[in-house]
Amino acid sequence: MWNEPYLETCCRSALHRLTLVRRHGRPTGLADEPCLKRLAEMGFAQPREDGRFEITAAGRVRHASEILKRPAA
Repeated sequence: MWNEPYLETCCRSALHRLTLVRRHGRPTGLADEPCLKRLAEMGFAQPREDGRFEITAAGRVRHASEILKRPAA
């Protein structure tokens, strides 16, 4: 049974971009800001004090399972 929240294609892309930028984070004001906020509400991203978003541990797990198609550890 599927029990994870559904991620729209745009949000999956935003989650992947969070992994690509690593510690730099994603700034606000870009086209994917609504997705970053949605990911933060789901616990997959978090806003930082410098106004950027970074991926969380839960976001890394979700990225591995949904984007990289790796089985859950």
